[in-house]
Amino acid sequence: MNTIKNIKMITVWAILLGLSACNDGFMDRTPVNDLNNAAFWKSENDMKVYNNGIYNEVATNNYPFFRGNATGASESKYLSFMGMEAVSDNFASTDVNLQVWANIAAGKEVIPANAATTTGNSWRWGFLYRCNFFLDNYEKATSVSAEIRNQYAGEVYFWRAWFYFDKVQEYGNVPLITHSLNDESPELYTKQNSREEVMDAVLADIDKAIGFLPDNWASTHPDRVNTWTAQTLKSRICLYEGTWRKYHGLSDYQRFLTAAADAAGAVISSGKYTVHDTGNPDSDYRALFTSFDLHNNTEVILPKLYAIPGRGHAVTANLGGSAALFAGATKDFVDDFLCIEEDNTAKPVALSATYNDDAIENIFENRDPRLGQTILDPRRESEMYGTTGSNFPHLNGMPQTWKSPTGYHYVKNFNPVEAGIQNSQEVTDFPVLRYAEVLLNYAEAKAESGNITQVDLDKSVNKLRDRVDMPHLDLNPPMDPKYAGEGISALLVEIRRERRIELSFENSRYHDLMRWKKGAYLAKPVLGMRLEDADKAQGGRYAGATCVTVEINGKKYIDAFAGSPLSSRSFDENKNYLHPVPINIRAKNPNLEQTPGWTE
Repeated sequence: MNTIKNIKMITVWAILLGLSACNDGFMDRTPVNDLNNAAFWKSENDMKVYNNGIYNEVATNNYPFFRGNATGASESKYLSFMGMEAVSDNFASTDVNLQVWANIAAGKEVIPANAATTTGNSWRWGFLYRCNFFLDNYEKATSVSAEIRNQYAGEVYFWRAWFYFDKVQEYGNVPLITHSLNDESPELYTKQNSREEVMDAVLADIDKAIGFLPDNWASTHPDRVNTWTAQTLKSRICLYEGTWRKYHGLSDYQRFLTAAADAAGAVISSGKYTVHDTGNPDSDYRALFTSFDLHNNTEVILPKLYAIPGRGHAVTANLGGSAALFAGATKDFVDDFLCIEEDNTAKPVALSATYNDDAIENIFENRDPRLGQTILDPRRESEMYGTTGSNFPHLNGMPQTWKSPTGYHYVKNFNPVEAGIQNSQEVTDFPVLRYAEVLLNYAEAKAESGNITQVDLDKSVNKLRDRVDMPHLDLNPPMDPKYAGEGISALLVEIRRERRIELSFENSRYHDLMRWKKGAYLAKPVLGMRLEDADKAQGGRYAGATCVTVEINGKKYIDAFAGSPLSSRSFDENKNYLHPVPINIRAKNPNLEQTPGWTE
């Protein structure tokens, strides 16, 4: 492991440049210490140094859209994308560290009293000051060519677009501030702008970023966002907004869906990125999340890179061992992986002739290989977990450590090479933006627009299926009975399924449910693996297990939240699609309105 630490690059994400950290209050500005504004904007290096501070700030744990493997020991538990998945229907946890996310998923979110002390709340605005301050001043660098100035401005437009997109995802209507403020600026006490106004501004920013950013930076500027990074983000932004408007009854959704498909199509046509595929369908997918160096991976469009000293994490430490999170994947998630039939077609569990859950090992047979790279197959313990003879799964009441309330142990970014490392010394990278999402954004935008073709599927979804040797998706798949009453086509069901499987534990699923107006999925009972009474009895495979079970069609499955307040689940269609503004924020600015549906 020391060799890995020694060769790991120190990147722009880990460079501390003396720009002060931002505060958490409403529109608190970030002073730029020791920076003489009149004399600073002279050279390209000035702009580069300033923007490095923006990169460094976004790489902290303050911004949910870029946490990846969150840095720090305790923060790696609940602020990494792994832990944040407990807000969705993919991951179940009664661990106190994930309570903020589990409460949201169960419909138990409350209006926070104080934004600064609320882990799950993202009402933070200091980063915006950094962006606006640059855009207010960068043109003062008149000795630098307009082309070079604009390249750095493109970076800032990119980050500001992402910042505001995140705010709209969380709150809907938010204040739109496009220049830097001081303590007396009247905008400190402004009310929210409409979602439509803010999203038009986001679209304008990301388009400026695309136009200003280079295709590639010089070799002396590694890892900076480029025009393709911006096109990728645009495809995400526009797919989200287009489908939100479509399913939440707002106007002008087709404009965003078209823009999403066009942006994703531009990245595809560029030929710059490919699906990571070395011909190993049982490991290539997971390799993206256990890599010590995503710097040159052809699928990774924007990685979050880690290095020691200065920026390490503890995700593996928090997934296994005595301090492991009490969490696990849900039956609903596991059931969505397709089965491979004897005629080499792919079918959902409900239509499969090959599916069998009599023992946990059976569920991995004839399944999409991504299942065994996301959830621990006990037969692959040595490869995935780095031990042998541990008799997985470990259930509540059993003597072993690393227990799961569902029996489905999550291993997608568990790296056995880093098992046992303490004090946030892990340095596996995380692909925050990757080409797989571009392909999925493209397919979904085309399908939602009603003009998808087999050619579109073959250059998008089927590229991902090729990596894991899964049968191809065609335009007329069978309807999964699980989703037959959802009011969407069987093809769209399969595209959404592909997204759930491919992008699991990557900060996607919860936002997908919100934009599709499927929050009701979170109110369903949360189940785990099959567990019959004989399995728990003395001499049974899971002797001593205290899990409560429920019977479905003559089989018993773990009730993951039995005995917990989280077993009582709800989703209020009138408020739970967006989050409340903290009370202390509205006390500072009485002109702010509370998010619709939330009352203090």
